[in-house]
Amino acid sequence: MGRPEHIASLDGLRGLAAVLVVMAHIGLVFPSMAALHLPIMGSEAVGLFFALSGFLMAYLYSEQPVTRAAVLDFLVSRFARIYPVYLAAVVVVMILSVAPGLDYIQPIQGMKDFVRHVVLLGSSGVFWSVPPEIQFYLFFPVLWLCLGQPRRFPALIAVLMAFVAVDGLLGLPGPGILLPSKLPYFLFGAVAGRLHAIWGPASRSPLIGLLALALPILFMSYRYVLPAVDPGFWGVHSAFASAVIVALVAWQAPLSARIFASAPLRFLGAISFSLYLFHVPAMFLARHTLSGLLPEPLVIPLTFVIAGLAAWFLHVTIEVPARQWLVGLWRKSGLRSGLIDRPAGKIEASASS
Repeated sequence: MGRPEHIASLDGLRGLAAVLVVMAHIGLVFPSMAALHLPIMGSEAVGLFFALSGFLMAYLYSEQPVTRAAVLDFLVSRFARIYPVYLAAVVVVMILSVAPGLDYIQPIQGMKDFVRHVVLLGSSGVFWSVPPEIQFYLFFPVLWLCLGQPRRFPALIAVLMAFVAVDGLLGLPGPGILLPSKLPYFLFGAVAGRLHAIWGPASRSPLIGLLALALPILFMSYRYVLPAVDPGFWGVHSAFASAVIVALVAWQAPLSARIFASAPLRFLGAISFSLYLFHVPAMFLARHTLSGLLPEPLVIPLTFVIAGLAAWFLHVTIEVPARQWLVGLWRKSGLRSGLIDRPAGKIEASASS
């Protein structure tokens, strides 16, 4: 029996990370909340997103032969998964940015900035994290070779190891929209995904379940609980921690799976990308509409609900249909039919991850 291509607990981890990003922007949408100096864990959540991407790509693909067809299938699936809903979010933010009198809080500054975002070089709001994600997908075939056939590419592996070592010693800038500043997150995640594919998909150990629950709490809170030892977030230390957390959750020990594979978190994981992209516009418009009609303590939770409903709507009307349509076009294209074919299910597995 083959290993499962879908790991339910990672859906829940992705959903939790999306919620943390939403919570990190409460003070942005509601300035009065910023005065309370609440913990902000958006960077930690994005670090988990990056490690998750590396993990899933390695887990799904590292045992597959690296062929032209395989690489093109991979690139098409990732483009179809990311770009259509990303482009829709960019257009929405551009409309809000130029709307007279609206004063949108994370604007795209003019047509030149809009074009930068369309070609995946923009950094307004949450959009900064999408360029390094896309750049990682373009880089992944190189990593795919290393993970699948490590004895054939020792020099390439040595270069990647040296890069991580230099990054750990010197620290590369962050957040940044270029892959080198975030590559350790993807690399550590990919190594964890490859090891998971080798070792097996699940564990019954209560200790692993306990660690899978406790480490994310420590990861999200250590900068606030232990400020004296805070080395800053973006760096090799947090990249390694992110990958370890993803690996522990992926083992799906019963204790942790009760939480991470629960229906609410898996639902949030399913809509997480749309929620990530659209929560600020949705919450901003909800606050703009409801402020003055309702007291702010009631408006704040309502904006959460509205953001979730908007993300679900965009997930089912744009994200999923566009992904299916583009992957379907690629499957039927003459370019793909002229290559050595791969199981279509693998395309769907990557596209839905």
